[in-house]
Amino acid sequence: MEPTYYTVLTINGDYATLVSDQGVENVVAMALLPPETDVGLRMLCENFSYTVVKE
Repeated sequence: MEPTYYTVLTINGDYATLVSDQGVENVVAMALLPPETDVGLRMLCENFSYTVVKE
């Protein structure tokens, strides 16, 4: 699986909606995301593991 960059669009309870740089939306359980996840945060997904991108 290729690394994919996402931006957090919304957080609704136990789920976050992420949008990739290609414009594809993805709903992910908050339990799979880093604890500091917040709207507008940039993330990198590699091998189904999400990490915060420090820019």
